[in-house]
Parts: sequence; structure tokens; C-alpha cells
Amino acid sequence: MRIGHARLASCGLVPRVRAGSVSRFGSGEVSEIDFFSLSNGLRVAIEPNASVRSLAITLLTPAGFVREPASCEGLGALWCEMLLRGAGDLDSREQADAFDRLGASRRVSQRSVFVSISSRTMGDRLEGVLSLIAAMVLRPRFEAEALEASRELALQSLASLADDPQERCALLAREHHYAPPLNRSGYGREETLRAIRREDVVSWWERLAVPDGSILAIAGDVDVAGARERIERIFGGWKGTIEEIELDPRGERGVHHAHDETSQVQIDVLHDGPAAGDPDRVLEHVVQSVLSGGMSGRLFTEVREKRGLCYSVSSGYSPGRDFGTVSAYVGTTPERAEESLRVLLEELERIGDRRDITREEFERAVIGMKARTIFSGESTQARASAMARDIYCLGRPRTLREVSEEIDAVTLDRVLDYLGRRTIGEMTIQTLGPAAVGI
Repeated sequence: MRIGHARLASCGLVPRVRAGSVSRFGSGEVSEIDFFSLSNGLRVAIEPNASVRSLAITLLTPAGFVREPASCEGLGALWCEMLLRGAGDLDSREQADAFDRLGASRRVSQRSVFVSISSRTMGDRLEGVLSLIAAMVLRPRFEAEALEASRELALQSLASLADDPQERCALLAREHHYAPPLNRSGYGREETLRAIRREDVVSWWERLAVPDGSILAIAGDVDVAGARERIERIFGGWKGTIEEIELDPRGERGVHHAHDETSQVQIDVLHDGPAAGDPDRVLEHVVQSVLSGGMSGRLFTEVREKRGLCYSVSSGYSPGRDFGTVSAYVGTTPERAEESLRVLLEELERIGDRRDITREEFERAVIGMKARTIFSGESTQARASAMARDIYCLGRPRTLREVSEEIDAVTLDRVLDYLGRRTIGEMTIQTLGPAAVGI
């Protein structure tokens, strides 16, 4: 690896990514990750895999909804559509045909910090797909006609939330749990979506879509030396820098209810978890696997199977660069909402306070985590996305072997010790239904 990361040493993570050597993981032969930066600040990770013929590309650029001006909330919803409607010398139809001729998929999505552009194709078509992606980022057409069509689609997506109470409840929970601008939805607001002009679309993209802060990850059937040369040639002239943005995870939190005249009640519970660079991250993953690792998880067993309180229950953990979030969800009926919430909170409290994870639960959780790691190694798209996420959250990509070894090093005693010192902060409890739910 050509770049040092002092920040990693402070949290116990020692860089082990290097170029050239070959290791085996699962059934495929996977080379170590080549990790480097261009002079313009673009960070790049390339992971060759000789056992596959596909190749996946993920490009993250720092144009997430947390950077949108308040007067233009929803820019990302427009970008995600307009970037697929022509770039460089190609209009919308020509751009789609160019991807199709290469047998390449294409997808654009917005997250809180990034806009993600991804593609999957055959290994011998890297240069063509990279050139198309570069045109989307560096020379998007953003035509007026495309803006109006994209605006209409964004407004339809916003309106569709009326028919998706589970998503609305999750967005309301986010709104209360985090401080602005992290508490935004990404959908935008009707008044801002209608007010956004083409000049806003163009100027803010040029300001935010810059190489400094962007990440490019490639996984699959790829020659490292050839890929390095193509990346430098295609993206080397990209210019621009961006300042770091401070994101505060601590919103008002507490208990909140939103009225919805339906026959269902949606309940979301959010609390703090370890950041991605915290060594406790893998231990929290074990805890969540015990709680919600399929039909054998505690929540499914206790809330749904034994008591029949709900039609859906789950929990999950999302580790970010600076903080993590644990979220639990239950969907039920108004008659059973209060008991469902009470039992959900009891299970969350029980695993945290009593530390009564059994050996069987622990082993089942670890086996599931190992299986998911191996499965992800068989998907080039999953690997490209994981490397890009690691670079942002940890400062470097992790190999599958490193992830597997981290899981292997977990013991039941370590998990129980973690639960004894685990802090979850103030919870956010959000309900959505015909009446407030008592606690």
C-alpha cells in the first residue's frame, strides 16, 4: 500500500492491503487489493479475482443530500435521474445504447454523504465503461427537458410515501434521531423540488462532484497495471476539492407519534452503536445477529413466533465513519401495538443488561456472519461496494480474508464483555398509526 493512515493506528487497525501477492478465500483465487490515490485526490481500490469473468465498478462522489442547500433539497433525486439522461457527446438514448453495447448495467443512487454510480460488465470492457462513467461525472448534459421529466418522477416518488407507511415511519425516526442536515430524507420536499432550476442542478453538481473526497472501487476480472493506466488517463484531468462536513448524530430523539388512519402501526426504535473504526464493531454485529439473524433470531422468536404480536420484526446495525446506528422495527396492529413495543424494548434491554447470550446463539450468529462474508466474495458488485465503503469509513479497503479473520477472532467472552460496557445513548422511538402507543 502506498499511503499511510495514522488515524487507523489510533483505533487498532493496522493496514495490511498490498499489491502483487495472491491469497485464497473460499473457492476463488483473489489477489490482494491495490490501493492508491491519484494526484487530484481520487482514492482508488482494485481487487482482481481470477475466478470470475465479470467486473464491477463503484464510484462515490461527495454530493450526498447532507451537502444540498436547504433551498434545493431534492437535488440528489434529480441528479440520480438526469445523470442517466445523457453525458458528453451522447444524448439520453445514445448513452443507454452505449452501455447496452458493452453489456453493462448502470445505476445511480444518492446516500447521505455520496452520490453512487455503479456498473457491472465483462472484464475486457473496463475502459469503455469507465469512459462512460467519467462522462457522467465530468460532462453531464443536464438538459432542460430532462430536468422537467426528472422533477416529475421525483415528485411521484415523494407522493408514493403515502402508500408506504413503513418507509415513512423510518424517515420520521431519522428526522428526530439525527441533527440537521443528517436528518433529511433524500426525497426532498415538494416546494424545493418545484423551485429547483437548471442552473442549480449544474452549479451544485460542479461544486460537489469533485475528485478530492471521491472513491473509485473496481473488483473482478481486471488487470491491475492496465486498470491503473486507464484510470489515470480517464480521471487524471478531473479537478476540484471540497471541505469536510461535520455531521452531528445527536438530534432531539425521545418518543414521537405521527397520525396515520390505517389498520396497521409501524414502530421504529433507534439508538447509538459503535463507529466503523471501533474494534467493537464486529461485536455489535454479533449482537444484532443474535437478535435478528433470520427466523432463529430472538426478535422473531419472542415477538412474532411465540406471542403472535406482529407480522414483521427485525433489527440491524449500520456502522458509519464517525458513529453507528442500531435500528429495530416492528409492524403490528393497533390492538397489539403497545404490547409489541413493550416486548421489543424488553428484548433490547435484556440482551444489553443481562448479557445472557447462549453458546448456541453465539455460534449460530458467527456462522451466519461467516457465510454472508463468503457469499459477498462471490459478487463483484458487493466487493466493489464494500471496498468503497471501507475506504470512506476506515481510510482503506479490507480484504475478505481480513474480514473473515476478524470474525474468527470473536469469542463469546468478548461479546459478553462488550455488552457489559456497551452504551446506546438516548433512544428514539417513532410510531405511526391511528393512535399514540403507550410505553
